Order: sequence, then structure tokens, then C-alpha cells
Amino acid sequence: MDSDSRNPTSDRHPSHGGASTSILPITATTDDIAPSSSRLARVEWPTIDGPLGLSHEDSLAYARRFFKLGFLCLPFLWAVNCFYFWPVLRNPHSHHSNPRLRTYLVGSAIGFTVFTAILSSWALTFAIGGERMFGHVWEELVLYNVADKYGLTGWI
Repeated sequence: MDSDSRNPTSDRHPSHGGASTSILPITATTDDIAPSSSRLARVEWPTIDGPLGLSHEDSLAYARRFFKLGFLCLPFLWAVNCFYFWPVLRNPHSHHSNPRLRTYLVGSAIGFTVFTAILSSWALTFAIGGERMFGHVWEELVLYNVADKYGLTGWI
């Protein structure tokens, strides 16, 4: 075994000038391909897991399930849906992308964005406004004095 075969960077392509840090062998570059087919053919997966994830057939069922469960007071499943199927959201014109799958994912993205906006505005209203904004009603809205209000602190 010579020294070049033991070196993981010995598979560098000469057109890269030896500056590549990849340890994977390079099969083809744009210099090796005819100008008419300048893009390399890549396998596109519907999930971020690649070949370890769901198949194209199972993806639609999972995306539909996450989308519908998001309406049952579980809106963070919309975020999980968008994250897990990110390759489909990122490449809208992919030839492997199912249009029904994309509608569930776009709906999940819109739902999670609306939920986040509502939750953030509610939290900021109470955090910033407080008693100055709500006046005497503030004592009825806050939850940190529930035990005192109902006399539940005397038994400890």
C-alpha cells in the first residue's frame, strides 16, 4: 500500500487544484461533463433523512396526519412537518414532489406562522403591557396569585 492510497484526500480531482477536503471520491465534475448536461443527476428524497426516511408513498400519509393533528391543539406538529419534509418545501418544482404533499406542507407552514404570531403577540402583550395596560383587571388575568385568591396557601 503506497502513501497515496492511505491518504483519504488522494481522491482529489486535478481540476480542483488539490484544495478539496472531501474524503468521498469525486465521480464527475462539470469539467468532465458535456456543456449540455451541466447539472449532475441527484436523487431527491422527500424527507431530510434521505434514504433512511420515508418513501414517496408514505410521505403523503405522514404529512396529512401531521397537518390534521396540528389543528387539534398541537400546532408544533406543523413545525415538525415543515422541518421533516424540508426538501419538498425547498424545491417546489421538483419532479419527485407530489402536489398534494406540498399543499399539506405549505398549509403547515402557514398554520405554524399564524400560531407563532398569535402566541408571540399574546406573550409580549402580557410581558410588556402588564398592569399599566390592563389596569385593575390585571389582578384577574394573572395566574401567579391563584393560590392566594382561593386561600390555598394556608394549609402548607
